[in-house]
Amino acid sequence: MKQIRFEQQYRPGWESLEQQLTQLEAVRVSRRKALPLDHFVGDYRQLCHQLALARERSYSLELQQYLNNLVLRAHRQLYRYNPPLAERIGQFFAHGFPQAVRRQWQWHLISALSFVLSIALAWWLVQQQPDMVYTVLDESSLADIEMMYQPEGSDVNVHEGRTGEDDVVMFGFYIKNNIGIAFRTFAGGLLLGVGAIVVMLFNGSFFGAIAAHLINVGGDQPFFTFVIAHGAPELTAIVLAGGAGLRLGWAIIAPGAYTRLDALRLAARDALPTMYGVFTLLLLAAFIEAFWSPREFEPMVKYAVGAACWGLLYLYLIFGGRDGSRKR
Repeated sequence: MKQIRFEQQYRPGWESLEQQLTQLEAVRVSRRKALPLDHFVGDYRQLCHQLALARERSYSLELQQYLNNLVLRAHRQLYRYNPPLAERIGQFFAHGFPQAVRRQWQWHLISALSFVLSIALAWWLVQQQPDMVYTVLDESSLADIEMMYQPEGSDVNVHEGRTGEDDVVMFGFYIKNNIGIAFRTFAGGLLLGVGAIVVMLFNGSFFGAIAAHLINVGGDQPFFTFVIAHGAPELTAIVLAGGAGLRLGWAIIAPGAYTRLDALRLAARDALPTMYGVFTLLLLAAFIEAFWSPREFEPMVKYAVGAACWGLLYLYLIFGGRDGSRKR
């Protein structure tokens, strides 16, 4: 191919790449004028191939120098470009977190089954034998829970008179409590995965026993209208933490071709994106629990909001990041 035809064929691509490089090299670019960078890596590879062809065919030194300079500029941006923090966070939640969850779906499924089956077993046992609730809670704790979720028409309402300052205090308490549970669940996976399973079984039994007991004493509606909304991110986050912990435990049990330490490092690197998302879900759960769950609304409103929380969260986890723009 003659040089003139070569330039005519590929120059539009060079000019497009030059525009992208000018944008990447600029200190600040307005969003309105920003160019898409989805094909930057592919354009860079094609440019390297075209430079090799220009040298092989002994095209003019001027053309070779132009392409060489373009390659050097692209190389610098490819390996030095650091997106703004806000952009990286946005990309993580748009793509990275749901993809990380789906990548480890087997471990999350085991964690979820442990949690749900323990709920069902504790629920059934307390329904059949109400005194079984005392195997999970002592009398004092159970009395506090009964007072918190008094049946409709009761004169006692622990949320009545709650101020904005109380909401903020409880927000901090919920963050500390929930993140502590998630961290223990995740770290428990280091005990060959047994620790994570134990935490899931205990929390499931606790939740199931309380729910069954409150149904027995007529406090089911106050309880479920309170927990249904924040339960979506909170319970999901605990299950995901359990799955991430199981991933660590399996790396120790079956390291494959790696040493156990290297396998554990790789597993931790793979699980960390999930845990970043877990902590974010727990922050969201704490916010909902502190500022929405105690509010007095019609039960159907509370159930509708709760259903929306569950539905939107699982639509996000199942379908988020599937547009192909962030393959991992």
